[in-house]
Amino acid sequence: MKLVIVESPKKCQTIARYLGDDFMVMASQGHIRDLSTHGKGGLGIDLENGYKPDYEISKDKFQIVAKLREACKKAETVYLATDPDREGEAISWHLAEVLHLPVKSTSRLLFHEITRPAIEEAMKNPLHIDQRLVQAQEARRMEDRIIGFRVSSLLQKNLKIPSAGRVQSATLAMIVDRQEKINAFVPEEYWTIEVNVLIGGKPYAATLTKVDGQPFKASSKEEVDAILARFPQELTVTSIVKTPKSIAPKLPLTTSSLQQEAYTKYHFSNTRIMTLAQGLYEGKNIAGEHVGLITYMRTDSTRLSPNFFNKHAKPFIEERFGSEYVGTLRQGKKNENIQDAHEAIRPTGTHRTPEIVAQFLTPDETKIYRLIYNRAMVSVMAPKKIESTSVVLEGNGMQFSIKGSRTLFKGFSILMDDGEEEASLPPMEEGAIYGISAVNPQQKFTKPEPPYNEASIVKAMEENGIGRPSTYATTISTLIKRKYVTATKGVLAPTETGVKSIAVLRKYFPDIVDTHYTAGMESTLDNLAEGKKDFLQTMDDFYLPFEKTYNEAKKQMYQDPDQLTGENCPLCGKPLLYKRNRKGEKFIGCSGYPHCHYVQKEQVESEPVGENCPDCGAPLVYKKSKKGEKFIGCSRFPSCHYTRNLKGDSAKPKPEKKDYTEKDYVRKCPDCADGYLVVKKYKRRDFLGCTNYPNCHHFEWVDSKTKKSGDN
Repeated sequence: MKLVIVESPKKCQTIARYLGDDFMVMASQGHIRDLSTHGKGGLGIDLENGYKPDYEISKDKFQIVAKLREACKKAETVYLATDPDREGEAISWHLAEVLHLPVKSTSRLLFHEITRPAIEEAMKNPLHIDQRLVQAQEARRMEDRIIGFRVSSLLQKNLKIPSAGRVQSATLAMIVDRQEKINAFVPEEYWTIEVNVLIGGKPYAATLTKVDGQPFKASSKEEVDAILARFPQELTVTSIVKTPKSIAPKLPLTTSSLQQEAYTKYHFSNTRIMTLAQGLYEGKNIAGEHVGLITYMRTDSTRLSPNFFNKHAKPFIEERFGSEYVGTLRQGKKNENIQDAHEAIRPTGTHRTPEIVAQFLTPDETKIYRLIYNRAMVSVMAPKKIESTSVVLEGNGMQFSIKGSRTLFKGFSILMDDGEEEASLPPMEEGAIYGISAVNPQQKFTKPEPPYNEASIVKAMEENGIGRPSTYATTISTLIKRKYVTATKGVLAPTETGVKSIAVLRKYFPDIVDTHYTAGMESTLDNLAEGKKDFLQTMDDFYLPFEKTYNEAKKQMYQDPDQLTGENCPLCGKPLLYKRNRKGEKFIGCSGYPHCHYVQKEQVESEPVGENCPDCGAPLVYKKSKKGEKFIGCSRFPSCHYTRNLKGDSAKPKPEKKDYTEKDYVRKCPDCADGYLVVKKYKRRDFLGCTNYPNCHHFEWVDSKTKKSGDN
């Protein structure tokens, strides 16, 4: 028996069917281990000895590893077939280490689509683990851990800001900067003037472009009124220019452009888009056959393979549309941020058209598949050819423009219209005179750049070299989850915590929020993956300057003082403060913490019942439980715990408060006048608590063997 280990369980059944009965396919379900939280600073990295990592198997992967080890013992050969990227290479290496497989000789299978030909080709040409890719992933993980743990600990301790990260913080900085520009933007007034020109009895819109030979520009109604006062009744055609144009089709989709297209068309979140694409890649049941429908969806390349073009796309286009619609393979401009490790995202077979597979997919899956299929196909189709017409009309020193076009050859638009064609114009001749049927002046104001949305921020990340295709969606979801930004219908806006975080990082860790610095780190990791850089040198170049900055920040960063609310604690009388928890969320708590644990719940208008509490005389109000169930309770809670349900039944009586005697007293309570500290139990540990609880929350942990050791 031969064993193949992949990442996702969804691939197992498909790949096993392609390989036959001699093979067993199992899944690691992603990474099986990560850096531990042991050692100096909990980094899991020995910084003094060549950045040696300390890895440990993740708790949720113990059983998976145990099953894989048992399978390895029975297998005559083991193949590692994790995803074809840097993370996948690292997962293969970790599997080899944990399963005690020889790293240098264990077979590594690489395939970019889950189809029979791709799997069989990978089996014929097995590779070995690329240690350069592993080192690049290892360096990235260590750098992220060091930044994440070191910087985040300072922010949490002093400013109650949840976290910082290499890619996360640079992305957040772009969102904050864009919002600041929007807030500071001052709109300027401007006007446009259109007229309806009657040509053949039909109105055509013409735009005023020049007045007395100068470009038209008006910034007030007075200026517009002065021009309108001299408007002509008729216009004469002075120029007709017809220009043939060839419009090239768009390139096939990458991770970034897929997210942008799907957001623009369907308003899907990036996380949703990648989940749908992952499912299409791993495979769907199409007419009884489970098959991967698209190639690997984490890529920054616009390249398509000659094999796909010659064996799939070209024959399909010729058969369906004709040979004149066949174009050429094109490669987009490659910049230094593009790794080009994989093809662009494309269908695994042109015969599986969106119309055919739609009956086997959900509506959302069909939308994503159609985007990928159409963009891949049109990218290798012939250009669209049009004739663009520009007409100039003049009258009384004013010049107007009308533009239109007509299609000469549909080209790729026969499959997917680009939506760029202008309306066609009727036949006209120079010297012809046409009347004006309407004048439409419009007041407008300049607008700032729009706030980032989930599509445009991905585009900005890609253009600035921040992150990689595999991290775009997770970075944005992390910012939203940690409440650095809000996402309203996909539009991203920084929160108070987000703005504060960037201000602090710019002061103490300016490199982390600098897009050039972050992009430079990505380039360095790429060089390491390509063997152009040494691992130790890469880590030194990052860590030594960072450590210096960190130590300086540690000395200078001050704790953000809590603000007074102007009210006192209802339990102990000390001032209440505005505070933040570890997640950065605001709340109101007692300044007497940890002796007083009072936390003010969100103020919700309680509906009065119309009667008073039988225990204390305070008004009763309607409340809701954690499960959302309505009940009646005392408005003086937590001082009074009286409750009953809507039927009138009182809550089950709580156990009576224990009567303590002088024998139980350890000493006087330091927080209240008439209370005593006694030994109480909390789970498996004893503590000293006040006899006046819940009115007094004073407590001290004690050694269970010496019940009165808190007396110090």
